[in-house]
Amino acid sequence: MPIEVGIWKIDDNKAKKVSFSSIESENRLEEILTDDISVIDPNLLLIGRQVATSYGKFIDLLAIDANGNLVVIELKRNRTPREVVAQLLDYGSWVRSLEDQDIAGIFSDYLHKYYPTHDKVSLDQAFCEKFAVKEMPEELNESHELVLAASELDDSTERIINYLAEEYGVAINAIFFRFFKSGGQEYLSRAWMIDPGQAEIIIEEKREKLPWNGEYYVSFGGEYRDWEEARKYGFISAGGGSWYSRTLNVLEPGGRIWVNVPGGIGYVGVGEVLANPVPIDEFTVKDGDGTTIPIKSLPLKIAQSATVAQDPEKAEYMVAVKWIKTVPIQEAIKEKGFFGNQNSAAKPRDKKWTHTIDRLKKRFEV
Repeated sequence: MPIEVGIWKIDDNKAKKVSFSSIESENRLEEILTDDISVIDPNLLLIGRQVATSYGKFIDLLAIDANGNLVVIELKRNRTPREVVAQLLDYGSWVRSLEDQDIAGIFSDYLHKYYPTHDKVSLDQAFCEKFAVKEMPEELNESHELVLAASELDDSTERIINYLAEEYGVAINAIFFRFFKSGGQEYLSRAWMIDPGQAEIIIEEKREKLPWNGEYYVSFGGEYRDWEEARKYGFISAGGGSWYSRTLNVLEPGGRIWVNVPGGIGYVGVGEVLANPVPIDEFTVKDGDGTTIPIKSLPLKIAQSATVAQDPEKAEYMVAVKWIKTVPIQEAIKEKGFFGNQNSAAKPRDKKWTHTIDRLKKRFEV
Protein backbone atom coordinates (compact mmCIF):
# COMPACT_ATOMS: atom_id res chain seq x y z
CA MET A 1 0.00 0.00 0.00
CA PRO A 2 1.18 3.58 -0.63
CA ILE A 3 2.64 5.31 2.43
CA GLU A 4 0.21 7.52 4.33
CA VAL A 5 1.39 10.29 6.65
CA GLY A 6 -0.85 12.20 9.01
CA ILE A 7 -0.39 15.04 11.51
CA TRP A 8 -2.75 15.88 14.36
CA LYS A 9 -2.80 19.12 16.33
CA ILE A 10 -3.42 18.69 20.06
CA ASP A 11 -5.78 21.35 21.42
CA ASP A 12 -7.34 21.01 24.90
CA ASN A 13 -6.31 17.35 24.92
CA LYS A 14 -8.25 16.77 21.71
CA ALA A 15 -6.61 15.69 18.49
CA LYS A 16 -7.58 17.52 15.32
CA LYS A 17 -6.18 16.28 12.06
CA VAL A 18 -4.24 18.87 10.07
CA SER A 19 -5.29 18.91 6.44
CA PHE A 20 -2.66 18.19 3.82
CA SER A 21 -2.34 19.52 0.31
CA SER A 22 -0.35 18.57 -2.73
CA ILE A 23 2.51 20.90 -3.45
CA GLU A 24 1.57 23.58 -5.99
CA SER A 25 4.26 22.32 -8.34
CA GLU A 26 7.13 19.89 -8.33
CA ASN A 27 9.33 22.92 -9.03
CA ARG A 28 8.65 24.17 -5.51
CA LEU A 29 9.68 20.83 -4.04
CA GLU A 30 12.82 21.00 -6.16
CA GLU A 31 13.57 24.46 -4.76
CA ILE A 32 13.15 23.18 -1.20
CA LEU A 33 15.44 20.22 -1.78
CA THR A 34 17.99 22.37 -3.56
CA ASP A 35 18.07 24.78 -0.65
CA ASP A 36 18.55 21.94 1.87
CA ILE A 37 19.28 18.47 0.53
CA SER A 38 19.46 17.17 4.12
CA VAL A 39 15.65 17.07 3.98
CA ILE A 40 16.27 13.84 2.07
CA ASP A 41 19.48 12.73 3.76
CA PRO A 42 21.93 14.71 5.93
CA ASN A 43 24.74 12.63 4.48
CA LEU A 44 24.44 14.15 0.99
CA LEU A 45 26.13 17.01 -0.83
CA LEU A 46 24.18 18.42 -3.78
CA ILE A 47 26.44 18.70 -6.82
CA GLY A 48 24.03 19.24 -9.70
CA ARG A 49 20.59 20.49 -10.66
CA GLN A 50 18.96 19.90 -14.04
CA VAL A 51 22.08 18.00 -15.06
CA ALA A 52 22.23 17.50 -18.83
CA THR A 53 22.87 13.92 -19.90
CA SER A 54 24.64 12.95 -23.10
CA TYR A 55 21.32 12.13 -24.76
CA GLY A 56 19.42 15.38 -24.15
CA LYS A 57 17.57 14.57 -20.91
CA PHE A 58 17.97 16.38 -17.59
CA ILE A 59 18.42 14.88 -14.12
CA ASP A 60 16.48 16.92 -11.57
CA LEU A 61 19.04 16.67 -8.76
CA LEU A 62 22.38 14.88 -8.46
CA ALA A 63 24.12 14.41 -5.10
CA ILE A 64 27.18 12.66 -3.70
CA ASP A 65 27.51 10.89 -0.35
CA ALA A 66 30.43 10.65 2.07
CA ASN A 67 31.75 7.57 0.28
CA GLY A 68 31.92 9.37 -3.06
CA ASN A 69 28.91 7.53 -4.49
CA LEU A 70 26.32 9.35 -6.58
CA VAL A 71 22.61 9.68 -5.82
CA VAL A 72 20.16 10.51 -8.62
CA ILE A 73 17.02 12.27 -7.35
CA GLU A 74 14.10 12.55 -9.74
CA LEU A 75 10.75 14.25 -9.06
CA LYS A 76 7.62 12.45 -10.23
CA ARG A 77 6.11 15.51 -11.98
CA ASN A 78 2.74 13.85 -12.65
CA ARG A 79 4.26 11.16 -14.87
CA THR A 80 3.04 7.60 -14.88
CA PRO A 81 4.90 5.03 -12.74
CA ARG A 82 6.37 3.37 -15.81
CA GLU A 83 7.59 6.67 -17.21
CA VAL A 84 9.28 7.98 -14.08
CA VAL A 85 10.86 4.65 -13.05
CA ALA A 86 12.07 4.04 -16.60
CA GLN A 87 13.56 7.55 -16.59
CA LEU A 88 15.37 6.86 -13.32
CA LEU A 89 16.83 3.62 -14.66
CA ASP A 90 17.91 5.40 -17.81
CA TYR A 91 19.66 8.08 -15.73
CA GLY A 92 21.35 5.34 -13.70
CA SER A 93 22.74 3.80 -16.89
CA TRP A 94 24.29 7.17 -17.74
CA VAL A 95 25.51 8.09 -14.24
CA ARG A 96 27.42 4.84 -13.74
CA SER A 97 29.85 5.79 -16.52
CA LEU A 98 30.81 9.18 -15.04
CA GLU A 99 34.49 9.61 -14.25
CA ASP A 100 35.98 11.81 -11.52
CA GLN A 101 36.57 14.70 -13.94
CA ASP A 102 32.97 14.46 -15.20
CA ILE A 103 31.62 14.71 -11.65
CA ALA A 104 33.87 17.67 -10.86
CA GLY A 105 32.68 19.34 -14.07
CA ILE A 106 29.01 18.84 -13.14
CA PHE A 107 29.65 20.48 -9.76
CA SER A 108 31.48 23.38 -11.40
CA ASP A 109 28.61 23.96 -13.83
CA TYR A 110 26.12 23.81 -10.97
CA LEU A 111 27.91 26.53 -9.00
CA HIS A 112 28.42 28.68 -12.09
CA LYS A 113 24.71 28.58 -12.95
CA TYR A 114 23.08 28.76 -9.52
CA TYR A 115 25.76 30.20 -7.21
CA PRO A 116 28.08 32.29 -9.42
CA THR A 117 29.66 34.06 -6.44
CA HIS A 118 30.98 30.67 -5.27
CA ASP A 119 31.98 29.21 -8.62
CA LYS A 120 35.67 29.11 -7.66
CA VAL A 121 34.99 26.48 -4.99
CA SER A 122 36.19 23.06 -6.11
CA LEU A 123 34.39 19.79 -5.54
CA ASP A 124 37.28 18.72 -3.30
CA GLN A 125 36.83 21.79 -1.09
CA ALA A 126 33.06 21.44 -0.84
CA PHE A 127 33.27 17.70 -0.14
CA CYS A 128 35.89 18.02 2.61
CA GLU A 129 33.99 20.87 4.28
CA LYS A 130 30.64 19.07 4.11
CA PHE A 131 31.88 15.76 5.48
CA ALA A 132 34.62 17.14 7.76
CA VAL A 133 37.40 15.13 6.10
CA LYS A 134 40.87 16.02 4.85
CA GLU A 135 40.56 14.49 1.40
CA MET A 136 38.03 12.90 -0.92
CA PRO A 137 37.90 9.13 -1.44
CA GLU A 138 40.43 7.86 -3.96
CA GLU A 139 37.67 6.50 -6.20
CA LEU A 140 34.34 8.19 -6.86
CA ASN A 141 31.15 6.69 -8.21
CA GLU A 142 31.90 3.08 -7.35
CA SER A 143 28.14 2.68 -6.99
CA HIS A 144 25.06 4.86 -7.28
CA GLU A 145 21.52 5.12 -5.91
CA LEU A 146 18.24 6.12 -7.55
CA VAL A 147 15.62 8.05 -5.56
CA LEU A 148 12.12 9.01 -6.65
CA ALA A 149 10.77 12.05 -4.78
CA ALA A 150 7.01 12.59 -4.88
CA SER A 151 4.18 14.28 -3.03
CA GLU A 152 2.03 11.22 -3.69
CA LEU A 153 2.80 7.58 -4.37
CA ASP A 154 0.58 4.97 -5.96
CA ASP A 155 0.36 1.19 -5.75
CA SER A 156 1.93 0.68 -9.15
CA THR A 157 5.03 2.75 -8.35
CA GLU A 158 5.51 0.90 -5.07
CA ARG A 159 5.20 -2.50 -6.74
CA ILE A 160 7.73 -1.62 -9.44
CA ILE A 161 10.31 -0.21 -7.00
CA ASN A 162 9.97 -3.12 -4.58
CA TYR A 163 10.31 -5.59 -7.44
CA LEU A 164 13.49 -3.99 -8.76
CA ALA A 165 15.06 -3.76 -5.28
CA GLU A 166 14.03 -7.14 -3.90
CA GLU A 167 14.39 -9.28 -7.02
CA TYR A 168 17.35 -7.68 -8.76
CA GLY A 169 19.16 -5.65 -6.10
CA VAL A 170 18.67 -2.32 -7.86
CA ALA A 171 19.58 0.55 -5.52
CA ILE A 172 16.26 2.32 -5.99
CA ASN A 173 13.94 3.85 -3.41
CA ALA A 174 11.16 6.42 -3.12
CA ILE A 175 10.69 9.25 -0.69
CA PHE A 176 7.22 10.56 0.00
CA PHE A 177 6.50 14.20 0.89
CA ARG A 178 3.32 15.75 2.25
CA PHE A 179 2.62 19.44 2.82
CA PHE A 180 0.44 20.45 5.76
CA LYS A 181 -1.06 23.84 6.58
CA SER A 182 -2.24 25.05 9.99
CA GLY A 183 -2.66 28.55 11.35
CA GLY A 184 -0.99 30.17 8.40
CA GLN A 185 2.07 27.93 8.75
CA GLU A 186 3.26 25.26 6.34
CA TYR A 187 4.87 21.98 7.34
CA LEU A 188 6.64 19.33 5.32
CA SER A 189 6.68 15.65 6.28
CA ARG A 190 8.95 12.98 4.84
CA ALA A 191 8.79 9.19 4.76
CA TRP A 192 10.87 6.60 2.91
CA MET A 193 9.05 3.84 1.07
CA ILE A 194 11.77 1.37 2.08
CA ASP A 195 13.82 2.06 5.22
CA PRO A 196 17.27 3.06 3.84
CA GLY A 197 19.10 0.73 6.22
CA GLN A 198 16.90 -2.21 5.27
CA ALA A 199 17.15 -1.29 1.58
CA GLU A 200 20.93 -1.53 1.75
CA ILE A 201 20.77 -5.00 3.30
CA ILE A 202 18.34 -6.17 0.60
CA ILE A 203 20.53 -4.79 -2.18
CA GLU A 204 23.73 -6.33 -0.81
CA GLU A 205 22.08 -9.73 -0.41
CA LYS A 206 20.62 -9.73 -3.91
CA ARG A 207 23.71 -8.41 -5.63
CA GLU A 208 26.30 -10.65 -4.07
CA LYS A 209 24.31 -13.42 -2.40
CA LEU A 210 27.16 -13.89 0.08
CA PRO A 211 26.59 -14.89 3.70
CA TRP A 212 27.66 -12.37 6.32
CA ASN A 213 31.16 -13.27 7.53
CA GLY A 214 30.43 -12.33 11.15
CA GLU A 215 32.62 -9.22 11.10
CA TYR A 216 31.04 -5.82 11.78
CA TYR A 217 32.03 -2.61 10.04
CA VAL A 218 32.13 0.66 12.00
CA SER A 219 32.69 4.19 10.70
CA PHE A 220 34.07 6.51 13.38
CA GLY A 221 34.50 10.23 12.77
CA GLY A 222 32.91 13.61 13.25
CA GLU A 223 33.20 16.90 15.06
CA TYR A 224 33.18 15.56 18.64
CA ARG A 225 34.75 12.15 18.04
CA ASP A 226 38.44 11.75 18.77
CA TRP A 227 40.02 8.39 18.02
CA GLU A 228 42.56 8.67 20.85
CA GLU A 229 39.70 9.12 23.33
CA ALA A 230 37.95 6.07 21.89
CA ARG A 231 41.17 4.02 22.17
CA LYS A 232 41.82 5.08 25.75
CA TYR A 233 38.31 4.71 27.16
CA GLY A 234 37.05 1.81 25.02
CA PHE A 235 34.12 3.00 22.96
CA ILE A 236 32.76 3.87 19.54
CA SER A 237 29.87 6.25 19.08
CA ALA A 238 27.53 7.99 16.66
CA GLY A 239 25.04 10.83 16.85
CA GLY A 240 23.90 14.10 15.37
CA GLY A 241 20.68 12.50 14.17
CA SER A 242 18.92 9.15 14.26
CA TRP A 243 20.07 8.57 10.69
CA TYR A 244 23.58 8.12 12.07
CA SER A 245 22.99 6.60 15.51
CA ARG A 246 20.32 4.00 14.74
CA THR A 247 22.68 1.69 12.84
CA LEU A 248 24.62 1.11 16.08
CA ASN A 249 21.76 -1.18 17.06
CA VAL A 250 23.02 -3.75 14.55
CA LEU A 251 26.02 -4.41 16.82
CA GLU A 252 25.62 -7.35 19.20
CA PRO A 253 27.66 -7.92 22.39
CA GLY A 254 30.45 -10.36 21.68
CA GLY A 255 30.68 -9.34 18.03
CA ARG A 256 33.94 -8.14 16.47
CA ILE A 257 34.15 -4.69 14.91
CA TRP A 258 36.66 -3.17 12.49
CA VAL A 259 36.82 0.60 12.78
CA ASN A 260 37.34 2.84 9.76
CA VAL A 261 37.91 6.58 9.95
CA PRO A 262 36.16 8.01 6.86
CA GLY A 263 37.50 10.58 4.45
CA GLY A 264 40.28 8.41 3.11
CA ILE A 265 41.99 7.99 6.52
CA GLY A 266 41.73 4.22 6.91
CA TYR A 267 41.22 1.44 9.46
CA VAL A 268 42.49 2.10 12.98
CA GLY A 269 41.26 -0.68 15.24
CA VAL A 270 39.59 -4.01 15.85
CA GLY A 271 37.70 -4.84 19.03
CA GLU A 272 34.94 -6.79 20.75
CA VAL A 273 31.54 -5.24 21.47
CA LEU A 274 30.80 -5.40 25.20
CA ALA A 275 27.27 -4.01 25.42
CA ASN A 276 24.34 -2.59 23.49
CA PRO A 277 24.31 1.13 22.62
CA VAL A 278 23.30 3.60 25.35
CA PRO A 279 22.89 7.39 25.36
CA ILE A 280 26.04 9.25 26.32
CA ASP A 281 24.21 10.38 29.50
CA GLU A 282 24.35 6.76 30.71
CA PHE A 283 27.80 5.76 29.50
CA THR A 284 30.45 5.23 32.18
CA VAL A 285 34.21 4.61 32.11
CA LYS A 286 37.00 3.99 34.61
CA ASP A 287 39.13 6.90 35.75
CA GLY A 288 42.80 6.69 36.72
CA ASP A 289 41.91 5.24 40.13
CA GLY A 290 39.62 2.60 38.66
CA THR A 291 36.49 4.41 39.82
CA THR A 292 33.44 4.20 37.54
CA ILE A 293 32.41 7.68 36.45
CA PRO A 294 30.14 9.17 33.76
CA ILE A 295 32.08 9.93 30.59
CA LYS A 296 30.31 13.29 30.48
CA SER A 297 32.19 14.28 33.64
CA LEU A 298 35.56 14.10 31.86
CA PRO A 299 37.13 16.98 29.88
CA LEU A 300 36.82 15.12 26.57
CA LYS A 301 35.70 16.20 23.10
CA ILE A 302 33.03 13.50 23.10
CA ALA A 303 31.57 14.99 26.30
CA GLN A 304 30.58 18.08 24.30
CA SER A 305 28.14 16.11 22.14
CA ALA A 306 24.38 16.29 22.65
CA THR A 307 22.59 14.29 25.34
CA VAL A 308 19.05 12.94 25.27
CA ALA A 309 18.03 15.71 27.68
CA GLN A 310 19.33 18.33 25.27
CA ASP A 311 18.02 16.84 22.04
CA PRO A 312 16.68 13.25 21.77
CA GLU A 313 17.04 13.31 17.99
CA LYS A 314 20.67 14.44 17.90
CA ALA A 315 21.95 12.74 21.05
CA GLU A 316 25.20 10.78 20.97
CA TYR A 317 24.99 7.02 21.53
CA MET A 318 27.91 4.99 22.86
CA VAL A 319 29.00 1.37 22.52
CA ALA A 320 31.52 -0.09 24.96
CA VAL A 321 34.39 -1.91 23.24
CA LYS A 322 37.25 -4.10 24.41
CA TRP A 323 40.03 -3.31 21.99
CA ILE A 324 41.96 -6.23 20.51
CA LYS A 325 44.40 -4.04 18.60
CA THR A 326 44.50 -0.37 17.64
CA VAL A 327 46.87 2.03 15.92
CA PRO A 328 47.19 5.82 16.09
CA ILE A 329 45.27 7.62 13.39
CA GLN A 330 48.58 8.58 11.75
CA GLU A 331 49.21 4.86 11.18
CA ALA A 332 45.75 4.06 9.82
CA ILE A 333 45.70 1.12 7.41
CA LYS A 334 44.48 1.98 3.95
CA GLU A 335 44.60 0.06 0.69
CA LYS A 336 43.01 0.45 -2.70
CA GLY A 337 39.87 -1.66 -2.88
CA PHE A 338 39.05 -1.52 0.84
CA PHE A 339 35.39 -1.46 1.85
CA GLY A 340 33.84 1.82 2.96
CA ASN A 341 30.28 2.68 3.99
CA GLN A 342 28.39 5.76 5.15
CA ASN A 343 26.58 3.93 7.96
CA SER A 344 27.98 4.18 11.47
CA ALA A 345 27.75 0.38 11.75
CA ALA A 346 26.91 -2.36 9.29
CA LYS A 347 26.96 -6.09 8.56
CA PRO A 348 28.41 -6.00 5.02
CA ARG A 349 27.80 -8.92 2.70
CA ASP A 350 29.64 -7.94 -0.45
CA LYS A 351 32.86 -9.30 -1.90
CA LYS A 352 34.81 -6.14 -1.12
CA TRP A 353 34.17 -6.63 2.61
CA THR A 354 35.47 -10.19 2.46
CA HIS A 355 38.63 -8.96 0.76
CA THR A 356 38.98 -6.11 3.26
CA ILE A 357 38.74 -8.43 6.27
CA ASP A 358 41.28 -10.84 4.79
CA ARG A 359 43.75 -7.99 4.35
CA LEU A 360 43.03 -6.37 7.73
CA LYS A 361 43.60 -9.63 9.59
CA LYS A 362 47.06 -9.79 8.05
CA ARG A 363 47.86 -6.12 8.57
CA PHE A 364 46.65 -6.12 12.18
CA GLU A 365 48.11 -9.59 12.77
CA VAL A 366 44.79 -10.74 14.23
